This record gives sequence, C-alpha cells and structure tokens, in this order.
Amino acid sequence: MTHIIHRPAWVPVAGHRLHVAGVHFDAVRIDGIRGELVADWLVEATDEDAGPIVCEGSGGRWVYFLLAPGEAAAHDWPLGVQRHGGGTRTVTYIGIPALEGNTWPLRWYSAPTTTAPYVCAPTLRAALGRAA
Repeated sequence: MTHIIHRPAWVPVAGHRLHVAGVHFDAVRIDGIRGELVADWLVEATDEDAGPIVCEGSGGRWVYFLLAPGEAAAHDWPLGVQRHGGGTRTVTYIGIPALEGNTWPLRWYSAPTTTAPYVCAPTLRAALGRAA
C-alpha cells in the first residue's frame, strides 16, 4: 500500500514551529517508552497509516499523537495520558517539525497522510490498552 505524505498548512516547510493545541489539532501526550510502545502498536495496527505522531528527542522524550480538533475532550484517557486542545482551560503550544530537514529535537514518528490526516482516537485508545 502506498501512503502519500500530506503536508497540512500547519506543518512548517523547514525547521519546527509551535502551534496552539485545539486550533488545527488536539494532542494526546504520553511520556517516554510508554509513548513509543503505543506509537509502535498504532503504526503496526494501521498498516503504517497511523496519522501524525511527533516525538521529542530530548528531555522527557514525550510522544504527541495529533487528533482532529475536539477529539481529545471527546474521550476518557487513562492515567499518565495528557490531553491538550479543545475542552481544556490551559493554552498549550505543541512543537511541529517540518517533514524534511533538520528538525531536532522533534521528529515525525508517523507523518500525516492523505488518508490519515489525524490519529484515530478510538484506535489510539485500543493501542493504549495493548501497551499498558
């Protein structure tokens, strides 16, 4: 299966840029190895068409799963999972890397595609259950 990478307007052409969660996307954030395990399972379960997942290469090594606006608040998430975007009272900026070039400390674990412009929240919840 061919997955055509899609560059939405909120993905920068070079480097990385901060965006307010809840405007172009919501984000679910998971720490370190747990986030990577969830991302692994999600990519495997969706035949590599998981939607946009961003990883930090330093610090807490957070993994951000980018959902459609409003999706983070529409679901209950287990302990240790942080939601950012619609329905939260705090303003959170999420770093978004370009699709190519030097974007350190951010990188795409899974880039947005034409068929998966966002991570599917129910599939993400199932991945969280598997990685628990």
